[in-house]
Amino acid sequence: MHPASYLPFVEEFWERHILPALTEYIKIPCLSVAFDPAWESKGFLEQARQLAVNWLKAQAEPDWRLHDLKLAGKTPLLLVEIPARGKQQTVLLYGHLDKQPEMQGWRKGLGPWQPVIEDGKLYGRGGADDGYALFAAVAAIKALRQQGLPHARLLLLIEFSEESGSPDLPPYLETLAALIGEVDLVIALDSGTGDYERLWATTSLRGMLNCLLTVRTLHEAVHSGIAAGLVPDSLAILRLLLDRLEDAASGKLKLKELYAPIPAFRLEQARATASILGNRLLEGLHPLPGLRPLSEDPLELILNNTWRPALCVVGQEGLPLAKEAGNVMRSFTCLKLSFRLPPTVSSQTAKQAIAAALLADPPYGAQVQVQFEGEGDGWEAPAPADWLLSACDEASRELYGNPAAYLGLGASIPFMAFLGKRFPSAQFLITGVLGPNSNAHGPNEFLHLPYAKKLTACIAHVLARHAHA
Repeated sequence: MHPASYLPFVEEFWERHILPALTEYIKIPCLSVAFDPAWESKGFLEQARQLAVNWLKAQAEPDWRLHDLKLAGKTPLLLVEIPARGKQQTVLLYGHLDKQPEMQGWRKGLGPWQPVIEDGKLYGRGGADDGYALFAAVAAIKALRQQGLPHARLLLLIEFSEESGSPDLPPYLETLAALIGEVDLVIALDSGTGDYERLWATTSLRGMLNCLLTVRTLHEAVHSGIAAGLVPDSLAILRLLLDRLEDAASGKLKLKELYAPIPAFRLEQARATASILGNRLLEGLHPLPGLRPLSEDPLELILNNTWRPALCVVGQEGLPLAKEAGNVMRSFTCLKLSFRLPPTVSSQTAKQAIAAALLADPPYGAQVQVQFEGEGDGWEAPAPADWLLSACDEASRELYGNPAAYLGLGASIPFMAFLGKRFPSAQFLITGVLGPNSNAHGPNEFLHLPYAKKLTACIAHVLARHAHA
């Protein structure tokens, strides 16, 4: 079948069945467990689960089987099992229904729990990241069924803890190991795009590592006029410690343990992506007028964001608001550091190197403490099979008018490393709808509806081609 042949069914299904359900889903403040410790008593994740279950029961065909699971103390998990029609292998399709917090800064007329369709975009928290995935996967499968095409055994897995690093996914996969069996292809719909003009596949994800870096100098705060010039300021010592990690002028990290060789074919993919995106790489980041990027070379920016380590200071303790600050030398300062690691660098290796650099020979004999929290290894996709490359390119050319493209993602999706180890012989297609300005995790998140509909047809085509691979 030609990829475009799925589009009429997909577009009608989106309008009649997906958009009504997805707008209701956006209204639910179903924060992930890391952001809402009272998630179970509040019941918002349960509301999202019930919405999904009711919708799946309405759309399921007679031979589909829904496994609605809830382990004690864990968020729920849904698994839809669809028997093969032809090829006796298994394809696992993945999405999640938990959300990031609402954030501030939504523009007038928009809100995190207020679905609004405007200029072909559905605004609201969780629509693109990635509430649409469940509905789009079902639409792709039904598009195959509608045309009587063969397909492998299909497993649609929807979890509810991804935004917290998927802590509840491993025990479910252990419980379901015999049912799932060996997987030949994994399709995950939780990733990003470089633009809205082609099918994008994610080739790698960076690892992540967070830590609290605390410097203490005094038992208690004292008058700054009395202490300044006699004892070092805790923030000044933090600046010295950060200089051990990063060259502030270039943004390059200094620890060799945080680097990995960049494979030659990943470098070629990055070069091809740089030629497509050029100076559009900063789209969606909302830079202030006149702000310069860390490099004027698009290739260097892509490599910085995918295969090189990076550091951001994302939080602090010990610094009062400016309007509340007096002339006081504070007794301590704490910074929360967020590291992004190359796909093949172990978070444990990074942890050891960072701790060694920060704790050695504390400046002025200050008390320095490093507390690690939140870590996950990166992931690199296995080399794609010829059939998968051609299927993606066929779908992208016919539906978007451009060849498929491949891009590493600077963010982290911890479950991908887990799935990669779990299914070492599987092929992977990691894709999604998070393109320029879609702003996942931030204000004004949107789902680009025309792109999502075409992506749904792309997935149908890949499933059809897999059946003949």
